[in-house]
Amino acid sequence: MKSSKQWLRRHVTDPYVRKARQQGYRSRAAFKLLELNEKEKFLRPGATVLDLGAAPGGWSQVAATKVRPGGRVIAIDLLKIDPISGVTVLQGDFRDKALLASLEGEKADVVLSDLAPNLSGIPSVDQARALELTLAAIDLCRKALKPDGVLLVKAFQGEVFDELRAGLKRVFRDIAVRKPSASRGESRETYLVARGLLCFAKRA
Repeated sequence: MKSSKQWLRRHVTDPYVRKARQQGYRSRAAFKLLELNEKEKFLRPGATVLDLGAAPGGWSQVAATKVRPGGRVIAIDLLKIDPISGVTVLQGDFRDKALLASLEGEKADVVLSDLAPNLSGIPSVDQARALELTLAAIDLCRKALKPDGVLLVKAFQGEVFDELRAGLKRVFRDIAVRKPSASRGESRETYLVARGLLCFAKRA
């Protein structure tokens, strides 16, 4: 109960939560993506973007504005996502065929992965589940991402971080680690930006 009260107090006083409300974003996470894109320049007009684990839709909102004109954003989550202008919303598991089918034979320029498992409260279990989801997102890139495309994936510093980084290096040429200022200072949350699918991945 005490931890819940602390979280609520921190949430209410969070400047990014206030900014999200003021600017019409569905979550404070929008500012993480805005900052990461400012540094890495991966969202461009005309791009096709897949947003994995998209609910409630803050990242999709940002992506939709950045890929105009001519781009498109496909958002998917197990949870229901309310409609977003300029975004195709799917409810389901990103590992199902429906997501690939939605690309209609094309490939994405960017895959965004803010995936998180249902938490058990047991750190080792939660980290293993998060790793499993992220490795599945990397595998999706081998099928759905253009050779010069970009994967942005959330990760947490801890037991499995090196394993995740190794998994990315098997599939991508360049990996950069970024922690946007909108990530809370005490959080182990970080983001990995992966570019350049290796040649074997294109045949997968």
